[in-house]
Amino acid sequence: MRGATPRKTLPWVPITLKYVNMADVNSRRRAGEAPTTAAPSAQRIATNDEARLVAMVELLFFAYRDFVAGPDEILAELGFGRAHHRVLHFVNRNPGLRVADLLGLLKITKQSLARVLKQLVDEGYILQETGAVDRRERRLRPTDRGRCLASRLLELQTQRLAGALATAGPGSEHASAAFLAGVIAPDDQERADDLVRRATGAAASIPVGHRGE
Repeated sequence: MRGATPRKTLPWVPITLKYVNMADVNSRRRAGEAPTTAAPSAQRIATNDEARLVAMVELLFFAYRDFVAGPDEILAELGFGRAHHRVLHFVNRNPGLRVADLLGLLKITKQSLARVLKQLVDEGYILQETGAVDRRERRLRPTDRGRCLASRLLELQTQRLAGALATAGPGSEHASAAFLAGVIAPDDQERADDLVRRATGAAASIPVGHRGE
């Protein structure tokens, strides 16, 4: 709605949660002794912070659900799933990507990747080539059909993110990148940042201070 105040979400989601540590309760209660009174203020603050983090977890679940919803429908019509989407996305963004590097990137088993990759190759979305220097290498490239599908799926997701950033307002892109970078495992942040930079030709996507520096 035009002119409407942007919705505040993450830190402001009202969720009332009660956390009870029975070990703490039992240790403070002796025979015939009345239950302890209100928790110390420090404990209330900790519980408050935890509730806010739980709210963020739930928001992330919902955000991811809707982030993949559009692509999921298209993929289902083709008999594909999210694993096919991830493989096609990274191969399309990084033509010539080695199978070994894709394994490390997706963190799935060789068997799982082999099954998904075989289907994408057999149905004409990805080409698998022998390395020009090392004949043991297998390099992956998208076909025209693969590029078309990858672009179609990517457009749905970039549109959703663009709308979310517009709603969040100025400065939200940097803050969002920092937040997402922080969710990535520290030992994988540098690789993720390098992959994004090589694919986009852009400056570092993960701000300094969020890469274990």
